[in-house]
Amino acid sequence: MGKKGKKEKKGRGAEKTAAKMEKKVSKRSRKEEEDLEALIAHFQTLDAKRTQTVEIPCPPPSPRLNASLSVHPEKDELILFGGEYFNGQKTFLYNELYVYNIRKDTWTKVDIPSPPPRRCAHQAVVVPQGGGQLWVFGGEFASPNGEQFYHYKDLWVLHLATKTWEQVKDYIYYNDVYAFNLDTFTWSKLSPSGTGPTPRSGCQMSVTPQGGIVVYGGYSKQRVKKDVDKGTRHSDMFLLKPEDGREDKWVWTRMNPSGVKPTPRSGFSVAMAPNHQTLFFGGVCDEEEEESLSGEFFNDLYFYDATRNRWFEGQLKGPKSEKKKRRQGRKEEPEGGSKPACGGAGTQGPVQVVKEVVAEDGTVVTIKQVLAAPGSVGQPRSEDEDSLEEAGSPAPGPCPRSNAMLAVKHGMLYVYGGMFEAGDRQVTLSDLHCLDLHRMEAWKALVEMDPETQEWLEETDSEEDSEEVEGAEGGVDDDDSGEESGAGD
Repeated sequence: MGKKGKKEKKGRGAEKTAAKMEKKVSKRSRKEEEDLEALIAHFQTLDAKRTQTVEIPCPPPSPRLNASLSVHPEKDELILFGGEYFNGQKTFLYNELYVYNIRKDTWTKVDIPSPPPRRCAHQAVVVPQGGGQLWVFGGEFASPNGEQFYHYKDLWVLHLATKTWEQVKDYIYYNDVYAFNLDTFTWSKLSPSGTGPTPRSGCQMSVTPQGGIVVYGGYSKQRVKKDVDKGTRHSDMFLLKPEDGREDKWVWTRMNPSGVKPTPRSGFSVAMAPNHQTLFFGGVCDEEEEESLSGEFFNDLYFYDATRNRWFEGQLKGPKSEKKKRRQGRKEEPEGGSKPACGGAGTQGPVQVVKEVVAEDGTVVTIKQVLAAPGSVGQPRSEDEDSLEEAGSPAPGPCPRSNAMLAVKHGMLYVYGGMFEAGDRQVTLSDLHCLDLHRMEAWKALVEMDPETQEWLEETDSEEDSEEVEGAEGGVDDDDSGEESGAGD
């Protein structure tokens, strides 16, 4: 039994060491990839010093392989781009562009500003559009010792007429509309009249009581200058409805609702609330710069009443028990006594709740939750209502987030999951909250978020981890010696 127990212990130790070794190798691979990205960035910095296109007659290019050789669509020329060369000790990568004139048997090196990073084994194709274009996709970059590799997935085009490189961001936005027939199981493309939304992604749609479709918000990018894109958060609203009651003709109308509108954002969620109102929850407002992106997340509620074409901010009244106490207190006040001012210190302005959760890796994530001031759903509070009910502080509800899942059943709003960001870390949520949309008193947590189950993997270069793996390897070797000695006894 003793020997069997030792063998099982040895097996478990080997499995543990293998797992740690796999983790170490994975970390080393990520570190190597980051080193290659830094090297590529260094070469791109050198390429950025080119400010104008220069064509230089030259001897034939140096030896290389895995380059691309393409035929000019209009001229008797061959175009050589990229490639690699290994001299036995060091690997060289190229992003040079050479043109070979077939008739003259001459070579020309063409230095163009902002070329693709150095690469080999890429794909290249020439098309005649626009005076000729050379399209380059993907490829590989290798470390000088030839043991580390980085694989591209970018797309570039060389405009042969103007001799300019352009990196192509492969996103396309649409604004077309399709309808699916539930009886025939077929799709049909609609061609509405009028001016509809511009092409975009992430917009939200809801149905009006009259059978129309409301399209709100969205996000799109546009090129503002070479290699620089700017994102746009749309806050416009459009109505798509049958024209003259006909199901085969549709028309777009731009809507300009009154009331308290949501601030510009993306990633918000939509559900149909009671009384045919459309409910909007949460979202994020991203602030984009050329090299950075930061976002402010929301957990507020808005209602859109299509019948009245009006926005309302969803405001919580507070727990019912507190309101009863406030009513009883007012009855005991002497006649002519002072009443709490409407919208006093206890009710004005949003309430901020700050939570700190500790994740599995020890990271402390601070969640700031802004609760709206008390109010009611779908309509502004009357003076009588304000005088009779002073709301207490609403119970904390869902923390600010984007891309949450919403559902409404029996007048109850359910909010599940979503995400928010804390620095470079993305926190994906699994909590579930509900809110009675008729009473609008307070959120109720059905499933709390457990930060201990939130996994986030990031690169760590601590010597402690390396020592732990090495120690584990040494421990198994020592254990093996002990077991063999024990068996010999």
